[in-house]
Amino acid sequence: MLEIKELKAPPSLELFSELVELLQDAVGGGGSIGWTQPPTTKEARNYWTQVLEAVGRGERMLFVATDNHVCAGAIQVGLAPRQNARHRGEVQKLMVHSQYRRRGIGLALIGAIEKAARARGLTLLVLDVRGGDDAERLCKRCGYEYVGSIPGFSQAASGAFEPTSIYFRRLGAATKA
Repeated sequence: MLEIKELKAPPSLELFSELVELLQDAVGGGGSIGWTQPPTTKEARNYWTQVLEAVGRGERMLFVATDNHVCAGAIQVGLAPRQNARHRGEVQKLMVHSQYRRRGIGLALIGAIEKAARARGLTLLVLDVRGGDDAERLCKRCGYEYVGSIPGFSQAASGAFEPTSIYFRRLGAATKA
């Protein structure tokens, strides 16, 4: 059974290990999330440690999807620290494990962050995705509006430079839960 929860405290060692494997799987499957090659276990552990530290400082929200208590995906929202930007968040690092794709987990993760963003008073979400990726189709399906494309934004494992597409979604006025 799929469950999505916001991590506000360090996860269990088992879940932490599954997050490490999720990151490695996502990059190994061609995900454009900051690496050209899958990170080593040490690099992935360091990455998740930094993410959890940012969560602890209130700079980021982290949501994890589990299926029968096994990590199936994750998504983050970076929170703007500046006073004039506290109404917006940046959607980052949507990852769905290759064994769990095409089951609606990405859609469910986006729904969870949007609900949490509204509850925090955020009224705008922005994100970027590699042009042409499945993630771009998911953005459109979720109602995100296309702003434009930046050519040569990131480098692929092949060495080629690829475009990124920028999207946003207005969440409207925040409502009390």
